[in-house]
Amino acid sequence: MAQLALACKATSRACAKAGIANLFGMYGEQNSSGDDQKKLDVLSNDIFINALLKSGSCCVLVSEENEEPIIVPEELAGRFCVAFDPLDGSSNIDCNVSTGTIFAVYERLSTSPLGTVEDILRTGNDIVVAGYCMYGAATELVLCFKQGKVERFALDPSLGEFIHTHANVRFPADGGKKIYSCNEGNALLWDETCKKAVQHFKSSGYAARYVGSMVSDVHRTILYGGVFIYPADKKSTKGKLRVLYEGFPMALIVESAGGIASTGMFNGSVQRMLDLVPTNIHERCPVILGSPRDVNLILGMYKGTDVQ
Repeated sequence: MAQLALACKATSRACAKAGIANLFGMYGEQNSSGDDQKKLDVLSNDIFINALLKSGSCCVLVSEENEEPIIVPEELAGRFCVAFDPLDGSSNIDCNVSTGTIFAVYERLSTSPLGTVEDILRTGNDIVVAGYCMYGAATELVLCFKQGKVERFALDPSLGEFIHTHANVRFPADGGKKIYSCNEGNALLWDETCKKAVQHFKSSGYAARYVGSMVSDVHRTILYGGVFIYPADKKSTKGKLRVLYEGFPMALIVESAGGIASTGMFNGSVQRMLDLVPTNIHERCPVILGSPRDVNLILGMYKGTDVQ
């Protein structure tokens, strides 16, 4: 955890100095998911890999920016596996919109000297730590251990340390503000239930709020209430967000904060996100997460329940 926090501090500093250090713009390649890489994508990825490799605590690392898993050499290997998106929302970095890091930590099962990819291809229920760090007006770190409480920290730049600011972060009890968050530019490609749900939110006086950085949108959803939707569509039939280092950690944090995380209709059924069994490290899934008030409304539509 100390090395993850260190990597978050270093990435926060890189984001803050991006303009001065000429770190805006493209790196010139694509990552494992086919997304164009920014210079900060590559830098933040190197920061996290180096910090975790040298921790002596990890045996398998999975990054959005690497096609293959990183198997830590035996002399450095430890008992944990980490899946991470080093810089979520990096497409927004050039216009100074908040970005973030998302990570999930598993405890290895194998007894061989080297870890294996099977150590991390497990359901989200096996995660021992999930977290995200948001690089915005302030740098905030949000963590939960297994199905425990969600804790919130803020980076004090004068000390260079994360200070605990909020214990047991929870969704507002009544569902909170009426906010829906999604990329409506893809709406014509969604299934009919998602179209109907968003239309219901509009007609019920919900406000649309969408940053385009998952960390920012989910952070706001947890604190203010409402729902975040990134469904599958006719173009991305399996969804766009990755299971291991986006869907799973956010789902665990949302559930631990009293919310609900679902895939919506996926592979023929409506599923709890944390119950998915990934078959490859960059597998994707649709995402519906937020307050029970709003997520249950969408899930009821999938079941054919009429909305009044």
